Amino acid sequence: MTVKTRFAPSPTGYLHIGGARTALFSWLYARRHGGHFVLRIEDTDRERSTPEAINAILEGMAWLGLDYDEGPFYQTERFDRYAEVIDRLLEQGKAYRCYCSKERLEALREQQMARKEKPRYDGRCRELHGPPADATDRPVIRFRSPLEGETVVNDRVKGRIVFHNRELDDLIIARADGSPTYNFVVVVDDMDMGITHIIRGDDHVNNTARQVNILEALGVKPPAYAHVPMILDEDGKKLSKRTGAASVMDYRDQGYLPEAVLNYLVRLGWSHGDQEIFSLEELIQLFDIDDINHSASSLNGSKLQWLNQHYMRSSEPAHVARHLAWHLGELGVDPADGPPLEAIVAAQAERTKTLREMAENSLFFYREPADYDEKAARKNLKAGAAPVLAALRERLAALEAWEAEPIHAAVNAVAEEQGLKLGKVAQPLRVAVSGGPVSPPIDQTLALLGREASLGRIEAAQRWIDENVVEASGEG
Repeated sequence: MTVKTRFAPSPTGYLHIGGARTALFSWLYARRHGGHFVLRIEDTDRERSTPEAINAILEGMAWLGLDYDEGPFYQTERFDRYAEVIDRLLEQGKAYRCYCSKERLEALREQQMARKEKPRYDGRCRELHGPPADATDRPVIRFRSPLEGETVVNDRVKGRIVFHNRELDDLIIARADGSPTYNFVVVVDDMDMGITHIIRGDDHVNNTARQVNILEALGVKPPAYAHVPMILDEDGKKLSKRTGAASVMDYRDQGYLPEAVLNYLVRLGWSHGDQEIFSLEELIQLFDIDDINHSASSLNGSKLQWLNQHYMRSSEPAHVARHLAWHLGELGVDPADGPPLEAIVAAQAERTKTLREMAENSLFFYREPADYDEKAARKNLKAGAAPVLAALRERLAALEAWEAEPIHAAVNAVAEEQGLKLGKVAQPLRVAVSGGPVSPPIDQTLALLGREASLGRIEAAQRWIDENVVEASGEG
């Protein structure tokens, strides 16, 4: 048997973190077993499904690197197939037309609730051979559910789940306008696409018995089901958009690498001993449905930052640079206007937590600071810094090779000449060239910035001191 899994999101919003985890689990299981992973867009809700939401799903899958072997399939392109299967069920007596009006069904529901009964269709039209006198013009189609016995689902996560068929009413599989319903089209799709394993959120558990009964009525062996517990926010509460059910692309916008997000997602409900960091190859080798946790998992922002820092430091600089380029572009920077991105990554990876932070902290490499950090300037660009900067500019300008090692030697030499600790020389220089108090090591910073830009910014800092510090002190 070839393992075949699917991810079947409804395009009514973004690809949120719970959906991404389901996609990842399904993708890993298929990859581990040499199977196929299918992407299916469940867009039958025409009012809520939008092209923008479909694009958001496709973009999120692509960014995470979750490639699919088949699809994307769209349910709205398969309506003829659904109608064909409904006709077959009607011919076989496994479905029937229901002529009950909305008013009758609402009254029935109110009566059942008043008797503290579970609301369900009473089967009034189940044995009719034609429309009753009070029939509506456009009947719905209902599936003829078994009235007795049990439907048993051996869930790979939750274990044996038993549904009493008498509690399952006759599900509507086609609306009065002829459009098929969710629980029916899912079954037809899973049947036609040969899905063998369904991994999805446990909010779908109650749909499973109905879907199994329809599959069996169609003569198809149901797939294996694995219902994954929900993800909670950091306070242990149900996720909302405000507390963490954000688009996967929000994680990109915040500066996380896709492999950090994948590693984070897989650990929200799955584990392999105490191991925290997994390569994609390891995940494919190790992941199994049976190891999915039975209880809900909670988001942990600090864990995601820790993972991201690991991948920023350990990944190939060229890989990190490709993602950094996007963030620089979002800040209005053309990466071609500055040092090689791989060199920026090597210089900044140890001192930043996200790519967005790396991009923001590296802006001075691409554009001259409009002004100086007020606190840093007050502390480091004082009158006494002027001769230090002058000496630095003179010695640096004389360097034959503009590289970190001779730059470092030049800064040390000025410190010795001036009788100052290295920090008293390096820090004014850092503020002069970067605009703030933080940068990579000063020799590395100047080497990346280049000779012309470095010397020009030192001159600019000298002028700033002359205009703002010396004159101010004279007035005092």
